Amino acid sequence: MSLELAVCAEMVFLDLPFVERVKKLHALGFGIEMWDSRTKDLAALKATGANFGSMTGYSAGSLVDPEGSAEVLRTAAELIPTALELGIKRLVIHPAELIDGQAANPRHRATGQMWLTASRTLEKLGALGMEHGVVFVLENLNTILDHPGIPLGRAKDTLALVAGVGHPNVKMMLDLYHAQIGEGNLIQLLRDSLSHLGEVQVADVPGRCEPGTGEINYPAIAAELRSLGYSGPVGLEGWASGDPEEALASFRNAFS
Repeated sequence: MSLELAVCAEMVFLDLPFVERVKKLHALGFGIEMWDSRTKDLAALKATGANFGSMTGYSAGSLVDPEGSAEVLRTAAELIPTALELGIKRLVIHPAELIDGQAANPRHRATGQMWLTASRTLEKLGALGMEHGVVFVLENLNTILDHPGIPLGRAKDTLALVAGVGHPNVKMMLDLYHAQIGEGNLIQLLRDSLSHLGEVQVADVPGRCEPGTGEINYPAIAAELRSLGYSGPVGLEGWASGDPEEALASFRNAFS
C-alpha cells in the first residue's frame, strides 16, 4: 500500500527562496506543506504545479480561550480562499495560540473550561470546513522541549478532542516527533488514532531531523501504518541533518 509523502518546505533547502524550494521538492516527487501562507507569493506557488497538501489554518486566537476562539474562527475563514486557490484540503490548527513557535499565553494546567471551549470551537471549525470542502487538522505538540505552556497539547488530549467532536471535517494531525518526546508508545498511539487521522507527521528524536537520525524506528512505523490500512499523507516536518536531498532520500526509504 502506497503512502502519500509530503515535505514541509519551511524546513529544507533553506538556502533557496521559498518558491524554488517548492519547485525542488515537486521535482523530487513530494507533496508540499507550509506554514504561514500570508507571507507567500500565491501566484508563483500555484504556477509551480506542485501538489499542496497543508498549511497553517488560522493566524490568531486560541481554541481554549472563550475570548480567543472567535479569532481562530475569523482568521480560519480568512485563510480558506488561499487554501482553495492552492488546492489545499488540510488546514492545521493548534490547541492554543503560538507566537514564533512559543505559547502566547503559557499555562501549564488545563481546566474544564478549556476542554469545553476547545470542543465548541472545533465543532464550529468543522461546520466551516464542511461548507468549503476542507478539513481542519488538530496537531499535537510536546510541552517538554518545543512548546512549553500549551494546554491540551499532548496527543492523547488532541485525540480526545477530535474524537469527542466527531465531525468529518475535524481530524487529527498526529505528529510523531512531538508524541515521542511527550508520550512515546507510538505504535499503540497509531492504532488508537487510526479512525481520526488526517495526517501523520514525522521527524526523528532528538534533533527533529529526517528518519534514521535518532531513536524512532520509522520503518516499523511505516509497516504498522500499512498493516492498519492507512494510505493517507505522511509529512516530513523536520530539518535536514546534512545534505537535503540525502535527508529526503532517507525519509522516502523509511516509508517505502
